[in-house]
Amino acid sequence: MNQLTVVTLLARLCYLYFYAQSLKDNECIDEISTLTTNLLEEAFQNRPRQRVCIQIHHFTPIEKLARFQLIRTDNVGPVTFRHLLSRYKTAVRALDALPELARRGGRNKILFVARKSDIEKEIDALSKAGGTLIVYGDNLYPRALMATEDAPPVLMALGHTHLLDQKNFAMVGARNCSAVGLKLATSLARDMGQAGYVISSGMARGIDTAVHQGALESGTIAVLAGGADIIYPRENNQLYEAIKSCGLILSEMPLGTQPTARHFPRRNRIISGLAAGLLVVEATHKSGSLITARLALEQGREVFAIPGSPLDPRAKGPNDLIRQGAVLVDNVENILDVLQMMEGRTISEPQYNLFDNITEHQIPLDDQKFDLMRQTIRDKLSPTAIPVDDLIRITKLSPAEVQSVLLELELAGEISRYPGNRVAFF
Repeated sequence: MNQLTVVTLLARLCYLYFYAQSLKDNECIDEISTLTTNLLEEAFQNRPRQRVCIQIHHFTPIEKLARFQLIRTDNVGPVTFRHLLSRYKTAVRALDALPELARRGGRNKILFVARKSDIEKEIDALSKAGGTLIVYGDNLYPRALMATEDAPPVLMALGHTHLLDQKNFAMVGARNCSAVGLKLATSLARDMGQAGYVISSGMARGIDTAVHQGALESGTIAVLAGGADIIYPRENNQLYEAIKSCGLILSEMPLGTQPTARHFPRRNRIISGLAAGLLVVEATHKSGSLITARLALEQGREVFAIPGSPLDPRAKGPNDLIRQGAVLVDNVENILDVLQMMEGRTISEPQYNLFDNITEHQIPLDDQKFDLMRQTIRDKLSPTAIPVDDLIRITKLSPAEVQSVLLELELAGEISRYPGNRVAFF
């Protein structure tokens, strides 16, 4: 199929798509979306030596809704979400395949896909709150965050979304902080803002609060552990309103979700994932700020820390980070010098392309070989997380075969995924 033919057919499909939209014919819209996907696949299937990476920036409303449904479905996490998109190319197709995949993974009960009506209610509630829905793959999604292994498939935003497209630096620290720590956090956030960086933090009491206050004029993003409409802690009510007015409130959780302990590590990976680097101001040995620093390192971000007295427990975290190789900071120039050296570095989206050169009939589905592969992988799994690469090496199966089995086991609720591309029995 030549290029002119493809362009002509796409133009006609676009015309039909908008015509169907005007008639509100959802069945016809779905059919046109499928035809468009099939056309693109056929156009590129005869180019084996050229990898064509299409970054979707303006997918159809049907696909956007399907992506939202996919991540709201039981047992579908961020990594599984991306593996499903890699294998089935669209969320519409992935949703159709979910029940059968879960059945093959050993699930006894039917896996019910999130209801479209529930998703539409969630979108309506966000719209009434003046928010913006940002789905993985659209043009508003922050590119740095997209480059992380477990980027959230859906983000709820309240405020100025253009801040997501600007240079970003993250700052976190202790809730129970010193007066000196507060002063340093406010000053450094202000200086980094004046240097052209949007400052991200978690809107917790203490250092996070000081960071947001220092960066309000230049631009700040508060990433929340609960829903974007839930103010936590309550004492930051005025700060929340100020950020919503001048900056951006961001969360991956549904509106109305009250934050719990398990939500904070998920929130922390977004804070570090948005940024080119992360500064830890004060943190005790067991502080959540050190979790954020570890996540930043796993994401390939530069970690900075402000040293302190060895007699102060709040200095133990930053001092340990410096001993492990974090950049020591005593003024803003220490940060800017390192970030300037990093500016030429390219951050690209992880390629979940294990299934790109494999068609459905090439992966055995119900035959004896697939049952044997599934059992082989089960035998090697335990409650202790193991890297997927080790699993591939030990079982001597191909990456696509291992990922196919893991995909089914996760949808069946038998395994969980962990940071660092690791898996374990649930």
